[in-house]
Amino acid sequence: MAVKGLVAAIVQFLTQQLEEGDITADSRESLEVAIQCLESAYNVQASDTPANFNLFEVYKSSVESTKPELAPEATPEAKAEAERLKNIGNALMKAEKYHEALANYTRAILLDGRNAVYYCNRAAACSKIGNHQQAIKDCHTALSIDPTYSKAYGRLGLAYSSLQKHKEAKESYQKALEIEPDNESYKNNLQVAEEKLAQPSMNNMGLGGGALPGMDFSSLLCNPAFMNMAHQMLSNPDLQDLVGNLMSGQVEQGRHMDTLLEAGQHFARQLQNANPELIESLRRQMGGNPNDPDPPQQN
Repeated sequence: MAVKGLVAAIVQFLTQQLEEGDITADSRESLEVAIQCLESAYNVQASDTPANFNLFEVYKSSVESTKPELAPEATPEAKAEAERLKNIGNALMKAEKYHEALANYTRAILLDGRNAVYYCNRAAACSKIGNHQQAIKDCHTALSIDPTYSKAYGRLGLAYSSLQKHKEAKESYQKALEIEPDNESYKNNLQVAEEKLAQPSMNNMGLGGGALPGMDFSSLLCNPAFMNMAHQMLSNPDLQDLVGNLMSGQVEQGRHMDTLLEAGQHFARQLQNANPELIESLRRQMGGNPNDPDPPQQN
């Protein structure tokens, strides 16, 4: 019965549109066909709608309930003080005093919570101190107040990018450019987000078995023989010294990559010497020919 009542309410609404709506002749014909189809399929009439039920009013009420609740309108005095605090916050941002700037923007918001600029500026301060989640929230609040605020979309894209959410960042920059199509900064940031999306993810780097054919790293890490051997190799004092020097910064500038490669080569040699059968098995998993000669070692 509930379904038939809803369909009857839809028929009632469409019938009202026929009578009251400003629609073209083609649209009127389409509505008449739709009404007839619904009435026939569900065996209902507009008069079957529950008493005192208006579908359009229910819809409007539902939409209103999902809108963010705005702060009460600020007095002229409060607005003036909020603007003063915003200007102080802007000066503090230029001085790189981000926490102090954030505090002033927050005070401005408390005085005038309907000003999208204050939320957007606070989002910028939040991004500077690494609180990207709050920056996203403030940008969304700013956009709920002013959906055409391109700068809020731009700062939303920055926050998403900082969280490595490049898909959301791309969408944000696209919306910013729809509003401000000549903004070079948005264009450049959109290009960066698209390039990040085009890069292979970690799952395609071999960690999930994607880039290296047949190489299942998850199975490898569950192999007791490999893990036991790796534990023994990592306990080697020479390898520990190499890694320790790298992590502690006791390596000449420009030598970090060489030291890292040296540590990797040392580890590989130790694995080869300790368990050549396992190494041959790994080569076969990676698609290599066990009869191929070993690559030359780098000095």
